Amino acid sequence: MKKFNTVFRGYDKLEVQRFIDEFIKGYESLLEKSKKTEEANKLLLEKISYYEKIENTMNKAIFNAESAGDQIKNAARKEAELLISEARRNSSRIINDALLKAEKAQNHAELLRRNTNVLKRRLRQIIESQLEVIDEIETIDFNDIESKYNGN
Repeated sequence: MKKFNTVFRGYDKLEVQRFIDEFIKGYESLLEKSKKTEEANKLLLEKISYYEKIENTMNKAIFNAESAGDQIKNAARKEAELLISEARRNSSRIINDALLKAEKAQNHAELLRRNTNVLKRRLRQIIESQLEVIDEIETIDFNDIESKYNGN
């Protein structure tokens, strides 16, 4: 509580007037803050209402998504069962085809191995015959050949 100084004929008028001015400013400030708070509360209530609507929409969307997910799971399960049964029917045929292809590949590889061995033998024979020719060239006496051509 504010206490005022006393002067002749009551309280000091200037002091009282300053106090009233400060009180009015404080009161106006509080009123302004109150208005701003009310506006903020109004905005917050509007946002809460907006978010509640979004929440309801999201809940409906989640429910619909769960239902759709269940339907998709059931359809996928049925399709998987069909694929498995078809795969079982076709598995022996596929295995037999694969075995035949593997046998053909093995036969082809064996044929290539044999052809490679034959080619190696032929090349070895050619190289050995060429080496024999080289050895024979080394045994030739070029002096005899030269003297025959020179007339000696």
